[in-house]
Amino acid sequence: MDKLEMRYTLLAAKARKKMSWDDIGKAVGMSPVWVASACYGMNSASKEVAQKMCDTLGVESDVAEALVAFPTKVWDEAIPQDPFIYRLYEVVGVYGETLKDVVQEKFGDGIMSAIDFTMEVDKVEDPKGDRVLLTLNGKFLPYKSW
Repeated sequence: MDKLEMRYTLLAAKARKKMSWDDIGKAVGMSPVWVASACYGMNSASKEVAQKMCDTLGVESDVAEALVAFPTKVWDEAIPQDPFIYRLYEVVGVYGETLKDVVQEKFGDGIMSAIDFTMEVDKVEDPKGDRVLLTLNGKFLPYKSW
């Protein structure tokens, strides 16, 4: 089974079981954001976590093998059409250089790791309309001179 077939199998099982990413994350002892990313094929799981995910969702062991496989992290480079994904694309387009400049003023010349990285999604209730709080937490990696 490849990552794409795995993705469809896991998403169908999630819908069939009527489980949220929070439910699955708690069942396997991992962040719901990470679990979703693994199910979408963008991260690999340990054998233990992969088996827990399969047991939780009631899918066959060939899915666990695909979850353990190392992913190729690629995505469609066209401008996204989904409104939510487009807004994230827009945020990076509008604020990307600003964020880079502010981070470099605080840390020096370098980047934020997407490998040594966590992400959380929270709901902030607000009388004017609930808000989405995304926390991106990546290790700073300075560029080296040699």
